[in-house]
Amino acid sequence: MDLQRNSLGLGNRPALLLVDMIVGFTSSRCPLGTDCPDVVKANRVLLDRFRSLALPVVFTTVVYHHESEAPVFRNRIKHLNLLTPDSEWVQVDPRLSPRQGEPVIGKQWASSFHRTNLDDWLKEQGVDSLVVTGLTTSGCVRATVVDGLQYDYPVVVPREAVGDRNPEAHKANLFDMHAKYADVMSLTETMDLLPSCQTA
Repeated sequence: MDLQRNSLGLGNRPALLLVDMIVGFTSSRCPLGTDCPDVVKANRVLLDRFRSLALPVVFTTVVYHHESEAPVFRNRIKHLNLLTPDSEWVQVDPRLSPRQGEPVIGKQWASSFHRTNLDDWLKEQGVDSLVVTGLTTSGCVRATVVDGLQYDYPVVVPREAVGDRNPEAHKANLFDMHAKYADVMSLTETMDLLPSCQTA
């Protein structure tokens, strides 16, 4: 039986958090990636809307500067070692290039909150809720969504703006996130929440 839950939607000042929309994950040229033009397109739509409303936008990337960072994670998934500061793989997909004032937060683990300054930045921007997008649904997106709730942000996940290498994992994790941690809804439904948001 499914849990009873309340839909929280978005507050007055949501931020768009694009999780690991980097070349290493959006291109099949990288062993870690998969071509996902529809996910990129959905992120572009949201990015344009958030910018038009002057709402906060923040990106994350996965990058490793030295061998001591996340050794267990990297031993489990050896191709993570490709994500070095000088590689193209850690750059945000050029179709979603950040603008000045839109930070790209480097991380070493799955969650965008774990050992980063993300929460501090969100608080500085007066953010009261999150729209979380990106790659992958069953990995870094889910970990970020769970931590978003644990940092007391209502979270919305637009289905079309997240993706996974495994369709079954994608579907199962969307179900689980919606049941416990976030409002999972369509891109259109997410966009409909935004015009009523007041910018600071």
